[in-house]
Amino acid sequence: MTDGIFVGGGGADYAEAQELLLKYANRHGLIAGATGTGKTVTVQIMAQAFSDAGVPVFVSDVKGDLSGLGAAGAETHKLHAPFMERAQRIGLDLTYSAAPVTFWDLWGIQGHPVRATVAEMGPLLLSRMLDLSEVQEGVLNIAFRIADEQGLPLLDLADLRSMLAWLGENRSEVSLQYGNISPASVGAIQRSILMLENEGAAGFFGEPALELRDLMRVDDTGRGAVNILASDKLMQAPRLYATFLFWLLSELFEELPEVGDPDKPKLVFFFDEAHLLFDGTPKALVDKVEQVARLIRSKGVGVYFITQHPADIPEDILGQLGNRIQHALRAFTARDKKNLKLAAETYRENPTFSIEEAIREVGVGEAVTSFLEKKGVPGVSQRTLIRPPASRIGPLTVAERGAIVASSDLGPKYDKPIDRESAHEILTKRAEQAAAAAAKAEAAEEEAEVQEREYRTARRYTGARVSRSTSRKSSSDEGFGEALTEALVKELKGTTGRRIVRGILGGLFKAK
Repeated sequence: MTDGIFVGGGGADYAEAQELLLKYANRHGLIAGATGTGKTVTVQIMAQAFSDAGVPVFVSDVKGDLSGLGAAGAETHKLHAPFMERAQRIGLDLTYSAAPVTFWDLWGIQGHPVRATVAEMGPLLLSRMLDLSEVQEGVLNIAFRIADEQGLPLLDLADLRSMLAWLGENRSEVSLQYGNISPASVGAIQRSILMLENEGAAGFFGEPALELRDLMRVDDTGRGAVNILASDKLMQAPRLYATFLFWLLSELFEELPEVGDPDKPKLVFFFDEAHLLFDGTPKALVDKVEQVARLIRSKGVGVYFITQHPADIPEDILGQLGNRIQHALRAFTARDKKNLKLAAETYRENPTFSIEEAIREVGVGEAVTSFLEKKGVPGVSQRTLIRPPASRIGPLTVAERGAIVASSDLGPKYDKPIDRESAHEILTKRAEQAAAAAAKAEAAEEEAEVQEREYRTARRYTGARVSRSTSRKSSSDEGFGEALTEALVKELKGTTGRRIVRGILGGLFKAK
């Protein structure tokens, strides 16, 4: 195994090998450039090179072109001759080969389904995905807290909806302990969940949840698995795309042990369209990403952001990206010129050429590169001719992709969803039990009311008889009559009295 991956040839005649040292590959990196300048092919080259070095890779495939990693390049391809000419020029012995790919898809159409539970996602990332206000995020935190305290697993969106419905129904009692919960906030969260479901996110939440170790596999030949996430449709839901990638980073940060500075990374991530990770993102979440990016390298994970311009990345995060590949940037406006100048200033100067001019002039398949050298010092910038890929340029056919997915040993584990008892089922069962108890109590109350009516009817009847029998007596006898009435009423409350009443009422009904 070599101690670096060959990216291309540099120097005046492109004879100097430009390598990314595996020892510093976990120091993160940036691949930038305008549309059509060769960023996707560079990602393809680097992903396969990491795999050949025994490093597992995760890459988001926004255009679908990266699926070509699953097939070897061919001599019949129209670019075969230019590729061979370039390989000879930079001193590369080009041999076509495929990478060991695994396809993933949040919707399970173009690869194995990727799932996460609502509890794993957590209230912070979920609030970002739902675009909640600060108040609504507070209500969501209360829902998570109560679910945890009462042993209510939050696995899918049905669980979350049921939990929020329970919270709304019991807001008076809950507010005393956790703070005010308004029906408007609960309703707003429920509407956001509905919108998320309409974007197709319902299938993402649930079980079996993705296990990170399945992204970090090595095949029998020692090559790292290249995990390709189908993101062409996912890009239509940018908040879901960004939050999912944030979640992956957070999970790796939480679960992986510290390894210090390994000889090579344990896993490398390539995040395409990186600007979507930060556009409109709350500062608290950006701070969390910065923290994860700063510390996750000690877990042996390298993160590479792919975007059109370095300015798309927050400055605090950009400063941590030690390995740089800058494809061409165009400067047609004053703003473009300013951004071009800022991009050039982030590279280590080379006295033999102007970096700003080089970034503007490099052609397709060329770039200005700077990789970390010994002791993690940024290398001198070089104009680099990027090496040609060993795998196919362009996407696989539907049949080819389907064959790879069908032959994967991860299918039996992830393809079929699991729906075990969780918050939705538990709360539904509690509601049914409460409804049955309420019905039983209502029936008992109705029976008591019937008995009360019978008693009152009997009392009125007895009072009338006593009144008629004593109406002719003097007022001095009224006290005695009242006492007698009370005695009769008391007697009627007993078993014998109820029998008498039933007998009297029965006779009245028969008379009717």
